[in-house]
Amino acid sequence: MQTVTAVAHRGDPYRFRENTLASLRSALGQGADAVEIDVRLTRDGVPVLLHDETLRRLWEIDRPLAALSVQELRGLTAGGVPTLAQALAATGDSRVMVDLCGPVGRRTVERTLDVIRQSGARDRVYYSAGAEAMLAVRAADPAAEIALTWTSLAPPRPALLAAVRPRWLNYRFSLVDRELAARVHRDGCLLSVWTPDTRRSMSRLLELGVDSVTTNRIDVLHALRSR
Repeated sequence: MQTVTAVAHRGDPYRFRENTLASLRSALGQGADAVEIDVRLTRDGVPVLLHDETLRRLWEIDRPLAALSVQELRGLTAGGVPTLAQALAATGDSRVMVDLCGPVGRRTVERTLDVIRQSGARDRVYYSAGAEAMLAVRAADPAAEIALTWTSLAPPRPALLAAVRPRWLNYRFSLVDRELAARVHRDGCLLSVWTPDTRRSMSRLLELGVDSVTTNRIDVLHALRSR
């Protein structure tokens, strides 16, 4: 099977709480080429790692992130929710896929890109989300590497592809078949998929020629890829 980029979804969530520094470090130790992280802003505009709008699911605290300052967040979670700057420092020279969650406005994009620049991580970070967010990223950084998340079998419009200029098209794995994979490659993009977690699903996708797999089971993917 061909070499495929192994991306750890929110780190290594079967071993450690997702989107935490321990989870990211564990994923890299398990053989991940890149880690995928979810980024949102605190009330005072600090990019932090959290997928949900609230702390309820992961931290059993029914508070919305957008209502909390970074200091309040640190106090409520004992520092468990890392800032983007901390995550970039913890991942060393490894690749990082930044997924911009929720409604993404200019402020979110600017604050996120500012931290990435200040951390010296521009060359190893790429961005994923839907069309609106990726158009905002492209406007803010003409050189950004983009994985455009697409959830429909209908292909993205040529005008959208021209505006976003994605390197990757990022599909839910269950949508991908041989015809879709061929079309993505024919259009000049690499094909990224999320989030198969079984050996059988991963094997099928590798046989179809996908270029990147984002999974919660990075150990399984790494073992399969190493065979």
